[in-house]
Amino acid sequence: MNVLASKVDIIKISTFIYLFYHFWRCAVISDLMVNEQIRDKEVRLIDVDGTQLGVVNAKEAQRMANERNLDLVKIVPNANPPVCKIIDYGKYKFEQTKREKEAKKKQKVINVKEVRLSPNIGEHDLNTKIKQAEKFLKNGDKVKVTIRFRGREMAHTQVGKEILDEIAKTLSEVGTIDKPAKMEGRNMVMYLMSK
Repeated sequence: MNVLASKVDIIKISTFIYLFYHFWRCAVISDLMVNEQIRDKEVRLIDVDGTQLGVVNAKEAQRMANERNLDLVKIVPNANPPVCKIIDYGKYKFEQTKREKEAKKKQKVINVKEVRLSPNIGEHDLNTKIKQAEKFLKNGDKVKVTIRFRGREMAHTQVGKEILDEIAKTLSEVGTIDKPAKMEGRNMVMYLMSK
């Protein structure tokens, strides 16, 4: 019984070690490989200033990086042989995160605002909705104009189309039609985009 219990414990431990090593290795591979993590025999080496040093033994490349107190980083792992560069890895990661933050700052997020109407809307209410849509378009947002049809109103979808055409004509100075009026179930939808 003792022998069987010890075999089960050994199997559990070996399974744990295998899973731990497997997930650790996947985490390492997903990021850039640095220094001793590079297990290739030969690599194409690029110097700090960007000059190519040719195909070099990986141990020799690691020695050259250590002499300069820098890191050997595998930049293109799928090439044959893989491309490695001698750089300061901490500085490289810092600059990379800085570039990503700058790119996020320059991105313009376009929000989609919705204006809902019914086909039997009054003239004053329609003007209020048009002013609301105009405000959204001036802010640089997309506007989704939706007309909801209920019950017998489904028989008169042309009324909704006329309302959407009127809205597009009124807002032509501020925005353009991104997607023309189209039925989606019981709703007729049109997208407007700012000029």
